[in-house]
Amino acid sequence: MHRALAERGGFPTVRLRRLRQHPRLRDLVRETRLSVDDLVMPFFVRPGRRVRNPIAPMPGQYQLSIDALIPYVRKARQLGIPAVILFGIPEHKDEVGSESYSDSGIVQQAVRAIKDAVGDDVVVITDVCFCEYTSHGHCGVLGQDRGRTDVDNDRTLDLLARQAVSHARAGADVVAPSGMMDGMVRAIRTALDEAGFEQVAILSYAAKYVSAFYGPFREAAESAPQFGDRRSYQMDPANGDEAIREVALDLEEGADIVMVKPALAYLDIIWRVKREFGVPVAAYNVSGEYAMVHAAAQAGWLDGWRMTLEILTSIKRAGADLILTYHALDVAQHLNG
Repeated sequence: MHRALAERGGFPTVRLRRLRQHPRLRDLVRETRLSVDDLVMPFFVRPGRRVRNPIAPMPGQYQLSIDALIPYVRKARQLGIPAVILFGIPEHKDEVGSESYSDSGIVQQAVRAIKDAVGDDVVVITDVCFCEYTSHGHCGVLGQDRGRTDVDNDRTLDLLARQAVSHARAGADVVAPSGMMDGMVRAIRTALDEAGFEQVAILSYAAKYVSAFYGPFREAAESAPQFGDRRSYQMDPANGDEAIREVALDLEEGADIVMVKPALAYLDIIWRVKREFGVPVAAYNVSGEYAMVHAAAQAGWLDGWRMTLEILTSIKRAGADLILTYHALDVAQHLNG
């Protein structure tokens, strides 16, 4: 095709600006379209009543009690956003994150409340991890060598499976393991199937990088590690081939959707995953990316709204089918006119 075009000659015969002159013509030839159907809205839920705690580095985002959460979920539904994802902030933490797999845990309560309020009109996704629930802030049970932040992978798998089943029992439609434990998808898929939840899907954080962009999230979810870091289980930002291996393994173990996180600094990974596997791909437009836009806009340096749409469109163009973003409510309102 390119050769045929070249044989026709270049300028002035070929004038690409012709397709840019009229705004409606630009719409007609637009290659990538951001849609409300692409969006997933994250929420942070905590115990209490009438709680709406502002998250300082994430303007417009809040820690919400369940009664305060429901109006936001209803708004998401009215705007046409198809899904929400829940992150829990428990009342009590311990070394094994036991509230994460309790049927009376905060996420389990929130799932039931959402289903009672809006039924199946919104897909409810639940984060399956331990960093919010453990007293040490790591994504699993610690092994013996505490000095090396040694997470015991295999002991953690059993508890992840318990957590996922408890979420499914509460009514979750999709569970999203985010701890980057080896074998987590297989353990969860086996446990869900054995408990009779074959219809519950798994959205795996398959390629989750150890990133500087998570800072505001850790404040929002109160999940910062108390010591050490997460380099032994989250991916090195320098690695791309490893991401393909991680995704391949999770798909083999039963993942229905795979995620790349963060999004903006890893557009190449989103592109490679989509091209290599052709499966539903999610991308997380994370807290640091959100905070960056708001900080620049508040300083008057950049047009925050144009930045938001450009960033989300680039994520879609790279190959993402689902975009988890804190901008979802505002973007949906804009796209709906």
